[in-house]
Formats: sequence, structure tokens, C-alpha cells
Amino acid sequence: MNTFLKRAVAVAILAGVGAGANAAPTNDQLGTVSYNVPTTFSGSVVPAGDFNDVFSFSLPANSGSGYSVINFPVDIPNVGSFNTILSTMSLISDPDGVRNSGDEHLLASAVLGGSNTSDALTLHWGPNAGGNFDLNITGMTNGTLGGLYSGSIQVSPVPEPETYAMLLAGLGLMGAVVRRRSQRKNS
Repeated sequence: MNTFLKRAVAVAILAGVGAGANAAPTNDQLGTVSYNVPTTFSGSVVPAGDFNDVFSFSLPANSGSGYSVINFPVDIPNVGSFNTILSTMSLISDPDGVRNSGDEHLLASAVLGGSNTSDALTLHWGPNAGGNFDLNITGMTNGTLGGLYSGSIQVSPVPEPETYAMLLAGLGLMGAVVRRRSQRKNS
């Protein structure tokens, strides 16, 4: 493939990425997140600059949830680069599902430090009562063309206390059976 054609393809890709993206805040609706089925999302900041993106979703009750977002650096020779510097990721409870209505509560935040870097942020929360939530991601770009990032939400069911009680009762019964068999063999 000749150089002109490579550049034309790169420009077409950039035009597609940039058509619906800009440095204005993003508010994407991700719908209901299901147990054990990762829900993915992505963001693009074109042109380069600061960003504050919000992804809204619903979680089922009695679930624990994990969130991750990573930088997606891309270098296009002779055209430019995409690179994102992630700053924070915040989980916000939004009971009525309407942003900025005054009922929102910050539940947890991931900031730089520890295992969180400017290239990858992770956050865990739960169990929760279910309902509507927002995931707020902030940062800036230092790529010549802007920045790209990708993330996912994973939800797992958390057993209720009655389930733990039944598990312990079952283990106790198994222990009693093993002990009784052991005593029979020794007699």
C-alpha cells in the first residue's frame, strides 16, 4: 500500500472518530448492567484538551461491582498521536436517574496512586441496593490529535446472609458425617 493511501485511510479513521467527539462532556447511557457480563464503554477527546465524561447505568440489587478504565494510545506515523492522561474515576449514586437533580451521592473514587496510574484506574464497590449510577471519568490529553480511552463495568452477585448461614450449616453436617465415619472405623 503506498504512502498516500495509508494517509488517506488514517485521515478517514480520524474523521470517523472525531465526527461525534469533542472536548465537551460526554453523557452516555449504558443501560442495565447484568451479572457476569462485562459492559464496555469508550471515550474520545478530539481535539486535545481536558475532559469530564459521565456514563450512566443501572445495577441489580445485592451486587458487587468493579470498574476499570485504561488509556488507549495510538501513534499514526506522519499524522499525529492520541494519548490520554487519566485523573479520576468516581462512582455516583443517582436514585432518580436525573443528573444534577440534587439527589446524587459520591460513593467511591479512584485517584492516582497505589495501583492507579495515569494510564489505568480501577475501582470496586458493593454490595449495593441496586438502582441508577453514574461513572464520572476526568483527565486530559497530551496527544497531538487528542486522546482515546476504554473501560468496563463488571457486576457479580453477592450472597445474602441467609446463603452464608446455609453454607455453614451444610459444612457442619458434612463435618459431623466425617467424624461419625471416623469413629466407626476406629471401633
